[in-house]
Amino acid sequence: MLFSRHILMPWLFSTAVMFGISYVWHGLALTDLQELKIPLTLYFILALIVYLVIGLALTIGIHKAVQYELISLKGPFPLTASLLGAAVGFFVYLVIFVLGMTFTKHGMMHVVVDIIWQMFEQGLGGLAVSLGIIWDMHKRFLEQERAS
Repeated sequence: MLFSRHILMPWLFSTAVMFGISYVWHGLALTDLQELKIPLTLYFILALIVYLVIGLALTIGIHKAVQYELISLKGPFPLTASLLGAAVGFFVYLVIFVLGMTFTKHGMMHVVVDIIWQMFEQGLGGLAVSLGIIWDMHKRFLEQERAS
């Protein structure tokens, strides 16, 4: 059931949030996109694919964490999902850094800023997933209320 609403909406919402703030960071706040060695269209297509994969991983991971009661819906669910997203962001940055695909060229300070940014970005992706899950639960509740 990959394309059911409870997966699709949080997935697409988190992808849009992460892709959008990535563009704001790399395209507007910094000059990273002007220094690309590949065509901008290709970069955006590849970035979109990467964010779709990260968004799907976050969505499935958070759903599984809720299913196995590793994350409680009774507690600060959005905060916990954000922290899980930040952990994923740290791991993603480590992979990017090891493969040498980072925008960073200016020393350790930039590496630290990039790690923090990646964790912030994926943390917001985790928050977006949690809000999508909450929206879906609310929608299901209303549908069940109408049916009864």
